[in-house]
Amino acid sequence: MTEDDLIRDVLSRVRTIAVVGFSANPARPSHGVARYLQSRGYQVIPVNPGLAGQTWLGGKVHASLAEIGGEVDMVDVFRRSEAVAGVTDEALALSPLPFAIWTQLGVRDDVAAETARARGVRVIQNRCPAIEIPRLGIARVA
Repeated sequence: MTEDDLIRDVLSRVRTIAVVGFSANPARPSHGVARYLQSRGYQVIPVNPGLAGQTWLGGKVHASLAEIGGEVDMVDVFRRSEAVAGVTDEALALSPLPFAIWTQLGVRDDVAAETARARGVRVIQNRCPAIEIPRLGIARVA
């Protein structure tokens, strides 16, 4: 499977996306990408301990992935590479496991990625879904 095939598969299957590192600032990439994903039909769950309990993009901001309490199909990581291992561990503690873990442009941790893949989770690193969706012509989620 090519990386483009993997991206198409992930973005066609997932419906609920937790955005870890969500920012309340509309000028920040995490805010813009979360808003874009929402406009494409995905359910976006903002995750940021500093904003926990607030409402953004029509939903409650959670302090952690564990606090969400419902199924998460994809974890979209807007944190530095050094934080990816911890986010991955938190994602792998969820039940059920997320279908995918996605790290944004410039963010990667190959060891954490292999750990997730070994558990059956798809991993995409150093990419942005707001770029990949139009590039690959992925349809809006129903």
